[in-house]
Amino acid sequence: MLTPGTDPAPAPAALAARWVAWVAAHRQPVNPLKDTTGRHGGRHQPDDVWFLAGTLGGRVSRRCVVPAGRPLFFPAFCWWQPGRRDDPAEPMPHASGHAELDGFAVPVRPAGSPASFPVRGFFNNVVTAWPWPVHVSCWGLWGLVPPPAPGTHHLTLAGHDGGRFWVEADYELEVR
Repeated sequence: MLTPGTDPAPAPAALAARWVAWVAAHRQPVNPLKDTTGRHGGRHQPDDVWFLAGTLGGRVSRRCVVPAGRPLFFPAFCWWQPGRRDDPAEPMPHASGHAELDGFAVPVRPAGSPASFPVRGFFNNVVTAWPWPVHVSCWGLWGLVPPPAPGTHHLTLAGHDGGRFWVEADYELEVR
């Protein structure tokens, strides 16, 4: 139950669209999906949530500082498709994913864009490849964690498409 004056948690589909736009906002050398250490994790972060990224395939370990009071949002597995579409993003029926924060399971829930949405990124970004607005649709298995307490936390996220593509990211998060 919400207390008076508080906002409900944002819908996962809306956060997923914002996450895709966040990834597209990065140039190639500092793209969060290609970051091998976490040193670029604070770039282009919004004020109301902290986005974390998986990989473009394979495993990575990262360390980053997260401001206190921010919920964490991330994909255990996701995909996006550029191009105008009026229909919802197609779910991947064999995809699966999981996440853990400090050894406790974090629910990951399926969510996708109900229709395409405009994304503007840098030239050669991993989402649209173009510097002008491109319509994109997305689907994924998403985790949303309430703001963690100040201190050090360990987050693991992982998923796969049901075939050969898989991602895993281990984060050491310093919340301050």
